[in-house]
Amino acid sequence: MKILIVEDEPKVASFLKQGLEENDYKVDLVYDGQMGKLFAAKNQYDVILLDIVIPYINGIELCKQIKEDKPSIPILMLTALGTTEDKVAGFDAGADDYLVKPFEFRELLSRIKALTKRSTGILETSNKLKVADLVLDLDKKVAIRKGISIDLTAKEFALLEFFIRNKGKVLSRVDIAEKVWDITFDTGTNVVDVYVNILRKKIDRNFEVKLIHTRIGMGYIFNNE
Repeated sequence: MKILIVEDEPKVASFLKQGLEENDYKVDLVYDGQMGKLFAAKNQYDVILLDIVIPYINGIELCKQIKEDKPSIPILMLTALGTTEDKVAGFDAGADDYLVKPFEFRELLSRIKALTKRSTGILETSNKLKVADLVLDLDKKVAIRKGISIDLTAKEFALLEFFIRNKGKVLSRVDIAEKVWDITFDTGTNVVDVYVNILRKKIDRNFEVKLIHTRIGMGYIFNNE
């Protein structure tokens, strides 16, 4: 299992590299965005750990560039920037997970394991999921409603897929955070609500039948009833 670390703080970088190598990971370490881009392009990695505030190319832009070239590589943001806006920016750039400094090393290991497990994937028996007049194309990563193609970010697509696969079930914010983001839900953040509202605007606002419904005090339910 090979990991690329892009981190400009020498002490943090050394701590990460040593800890991962002690857990039998092979690690490449670079200290700026340009080198991160070069290493990501030339080598194959199972996970990339990426700081946001780094020289030359910041982590948000670097994440976008890496995902354009190699969309299947899981990227975990490691940063001191922990506001909801920061997290949304990271996920919108294509990040698969987001861990705020300081963190416990065992949590980092848990996140890495979750990402590598997810990246190996499970073969779908069908390449499309359908509810009412909404079709989710799992191959093309696009949603189509009444013949209209709807552009979704990676996280929006994952959230919609989770909703569809759990049609008719009330899903708590804890359920959504754990299954879509692989994180323990923090009651101090509204990132789940932010993403649900964004998704609603895209797939519900311009259509008569609404699919995403709020259950006050419980969470959300996805159905066409």
